[in-house]
Amino acid sequence: MPSFSLHVNNKDYTVEAEADMPLLWVLRDLLDLTGTKYGCGVASCGACTVMMDGNAVYSCQRTVGSCVNKKIITIEGLSENGTHPVQKAWQQAAVPQCGYCQPGQMMTAAALLGKNKRPSDEVISSEMSKNLCRCGTYHRIKEAMHIAIEEINK
Repeated sequence: MPSFSLHVNNKDYTVEAEADMPLLWVLRDLLDLTGTKYGCGVASCGACTVMMDGNAVYSCQRTVGSCVNKKIITIEGLSENGTHPVQKAWQQAAVPQCGYCQPGQMMTAAALLGKNKRPSDEVISSEMSKNLCRCGTYHRIKEAMHIAIEEINK
């Protein structure tokens, strides 16, 4: 079986997997990083969102072979102790209800705010619409985004 060198959450890993194995399963099953969730497997829900080179990507659609030499950040790597502005904002706005989609939501938010420190409501809505929340916490997500924007721009 081929092996692949991955850079995940500022650590280097070597994994043995088939080249077409989805990154999602590498993260969850081989690296035991279970914060990234399986939702649909077809890039429709965003539960599996991670950051790759600063961009929000669906890990269910990225093969391990395509992730070599990429900087991958999962929800576990966003901060060591929950102090990333997005994580703090999510907590302050009491966003999670069931919580299943929230790692993907937060990774999408962190990627957006990493590129645009003052996104408009239209940009927030457009970017965050790529992640589904079955509990309907969209209004709290938007509130948390505004809290995170304030924190980032202090």
